[in-house]
Amino acid sequence: MSSSSASSLGPPATNPAYIAKEEDFLKLPEELANIDWSRPISWGKHSPYPPSSFSSADDVDDAMTTPTSLASTAPPLPIRPVNSPPNFRPPHPALDFHVHATSGRARYATLHLRHGPVSTPVFMPVGTKGTLKGLSTADVTRSEALDNRIILANTYHLALQPGTELIRWVGGGGGLHDFMGWDRNILTDSGGFQMVSLLKLAEITEEGVTFENPFKGVVGNDDDGVDDDGRTDDGRDRDDDASTSRKRPRLPPSSPTNASHSERMLLRPEDSIYHQNNIGSDIMMALDDVVSSVAVDPTRFRIATYRTLRWLDRCFHAHQRPNDQNLFPIVQGGLDTSPGGLRDICLAGFRLRDDKAPGYAIGGLAGGESKDDFWRVVDHCCRALPDMKPRYLMGVGYPLDLVVCTALGVDMYDCVYPTRTARFGVALVDGEAPGTLRLKGHDCASDYRVIMEGCGCAACRDSNVDDGGGYTRARLHAMLKNGNPLAVSLVTHHNLAYMMSLNRRMRAAIEGDAYGEFAISFVRKQYRGKENGGQEVPSWVKDALDAAGIKLHA
Repeated sequence: MSSSSASSLGPPATNPAYIAKEEDFLKLPEELANIDWSRPISWGKHSPYPPSSFSSADDVDDAMTTPTSLASTAPPLPIRPVNSPPNFRPPHPALDFHVHATSGRARYATLHLRHGPVSTPVFMPVGTKGTLKGLSTADVTRSEALDNRIILANTYHLALQPGTELIRWVGGGGGLHDFMGWDRNILTDSGGFQMVSLLKLAEITEEGVTFENPFKGVVGNDDDGVDDDGRTDDGRDRDDDASTSRKRPRLPPSSPTNASHSERMLLRPEDSIYHQNNIGSDIMMALDDVVSSVAVDPTRFRIATYRTLRWLDRCFHAHQRPNDQNLFPIVQGGLDTSPGGLRDICLAGFRLRDDKAPGYAIGGLAGGESKDDFWRVVDHCCRALPDMKPRYLMGVGYPLDLVVCTALGVDMYDCVYPTRTARFGVALVDGEAPGTLRLKGHDCASDYRVIMEGCGCAACRDSNVDDGGGYTRARLHAMLKNGNPLAVSLVTHHNLAYMMSLNRRMRAAIEGDAYGEFAISFVRKQYRGKENGGQEVPSWVKDALDAAGIKLHA
């Protein structure tokens, strides 16, 4: 059966074998009963990444990384030359991950997917509904300053509008790639984050999550009131994505009813994977049970962690296109990084399912938790997860966070921050924390410099020509004050160009084995210290870099 015909049958029924009874919600999964929680939960580890307590070959239980002796160190990480061709083969025939260089725990790699290679570390812009607000596909692909190789779209929003059956059908089997005219890679979120961002509209059970339709009762208004990351907006930021147009072609008679026509939407693991198979994303995320990181309900966190493992099995079972699409599990467990704690429990469950997972995501963060808790969870997960598979930190997009977390071993990021902040007239720039320029501010009204010298974005790139081209800060200030949408597009282009430039600088530093020096320089530019008229480096940045082997104290 072809992938197209399989997906047209609709999502599979829930297998009762994966459903727990309510009285068992707080019971440790049976497959984890014999785990020795006194030892680090890690697998597939190589030097220089294993936990400090790595002590024997038993800690290296991945078939790809079996040492020949019970040495106290892990085998070196296999290094592949840049531009090595991919070898798509089982058990993960749609992904090949090549590490080219390391610098401390940071690594420069290529993630080979069906729609081309992606260099990492990489920031993925968020195009929730199949488009980046304010930019066309050509803006993203034809600009040397951007040249994005992968973007993110959201399953929940696409299932509501315009409907994933329509995307698959109109796309001629090519899914969202053809629907939006995008020949590069796409990653789709599962819809799990909406359990937090749209919690007031959600009812979470063992079966799945049922959402009240946010479009219900909205007639003749293309603003859905839901912003890029699923948070409801306040009217300042209208959602005008072209993909939400209500003038849709007639669906084929066999297609299921579009979710946007219903008052309630049930999203089970099987539904999430069905929609993502329709979308045709290169990387799909498993539906997880997400709890806000700042919640104070240990029982809810434990239920969610165990349920995430059960839902992962249902996602794997429902996945119809493993030869084309990759399904990543998402590590949950709140902020509990204690030995045998909830993060360890989730990681241990993933270790038992590693043959089915081509890569992993770290979830449940960027929700208001302290930065100290944030980096410790990232560090804990990177020390555990296998080194020959990509690690994706979800929902993180502040430049400083990328620099720090790359030092800890993260490869992939996404966030609405660069595009959303552009819509408020805020540009990302190098220099003093927080590394932003408020173009609507009075200081920019008579500032005739471009946003950032040397930037190749659509706003800055002409600044060095003889006629002094480019959009000055003063001009952008006036345009933004007058509500000119071109200004928003230009600042969006700049912010994404800044993020892509940061990615390239990080990769170059890793390739030259100078990432520590790069990270220190980046941090010192943002935090000059009180003696130099600036701010002191936050303690969490010092501690995180120290954990990565980068000394910032001297």
